[in-house]
Amino acid sequence: MAWLRLSINSLLLVALAGLCGPLRDSAVMAQDRAVDPLPSWNEGKSKAAILEFVRRTTKEGEADFVPLKERIAVFDNDGTLWPENPIPFEVAYSLDTARAMMTAKPELKERPAYKALAEGDLAALGDNHLKLLMELIVATHADQTTAEFDKSVAQWIATARHPRYQRLYSDCTYEPMQEVLRHLRANGYRTFIVSGGGQDFMRVWADKVYGIPPEQVIGSAFKLKYDLVDDRPTLRILPEIALIDDKAGKPVGIRHFIGRTPVMCFGNSDGDQQMLELTTIGRTPSFGLIVHHTDAEREYAYDAHPKSSGKLVTALQAAPRRGWVVVDMKADWKRVFADPK
Repeated sequence: MAWLRLSINSLLLVALAGLCGPLRDSAVMAQDRAVDPLPSWNEGKSKAAILEFVRRTTKEGEADFVPLKERIAVFDNDGTLWPENPIPFEVAYSLDTARAMMTAKPELKERPAYKALAEGDLAALGDNHLKLLMELIVATHADQTTAEFDKSVAQWIATARHPRYQRLYSDCTYEPMQEVLRHLRANGYRTFIVSGGGQDFMRVWADKVYGIPPEQVIGSAFKLKYDLVDDRPTLRILPEIALIDDKAGKPVGIRHFIGRTPVMCFGNSDGDQQMLELTTIGRTPSFGLIVHHTDAEREYAYDAHPKSSGKLVTALQAAPRRGWVVVDMKADWKRVFADPK
């Protein structure tokens, strides 16, 4: 599998980065002293904790210094790097795509899932453990080649807009978290997405939106089948689940695809708790952070009772005991989104 291969070029880059580490670290630290790397964060405990952890894990001579090859930070996506309300953005993609399928094939409206969508009956889609919604998700993801799916997602992400903010979904990322991503990479950390969302869906746009290449994106995935079609190598997406990268599935995904335990972990829900535990329990140095959605005016306010996904109860309760930083979105962030492009 492509994500299990590490190229010779990558190995050379890691080696060179290690050789240049001390000089690079000194230059970055000097720059950080002159320029605030997290300008969208209010001064406070959360911002200070991030900056201090990065400083002491990247400065040679510090007791908590982390070698370059071990600097791995993992991020959930939905609710951590961009919103997951009023519905997760990938679900919005599936609904938009299913509507387009009905336009091309009106007979689809006879099926219960499409009928509920055509009538705007979102409650029906959510009934019976999301049975009808899952039918639409499978229909819009599987039974096509990876190239066909990638093209569909790329077209959608380039044009679709969030219903509340009326900006491209790709412009709805949290600017404070974008700054964290950039600051970590400037200090030698490799940043990975480890999300319950669709792996193939995120890999289409994650590099452009977050600066995270597809090989560093881990998510839930359908099984794939290889074939040679008209002398062209082809991968087809099957309507069968290969990995559910949520809750206890996240540590499994990290082990399968990264092979190292992260040093830093960022999440926002109970679905991230096991990933936070893997990163921080019994490990020093380590850093865990939870984005708590407290800002109904600029974003959404929820924890125990979200409108869709993102329930936060047990992870929030565990945070003080585990030493995880809990970010109060309303109090800690000067702004939520970057200015519209």
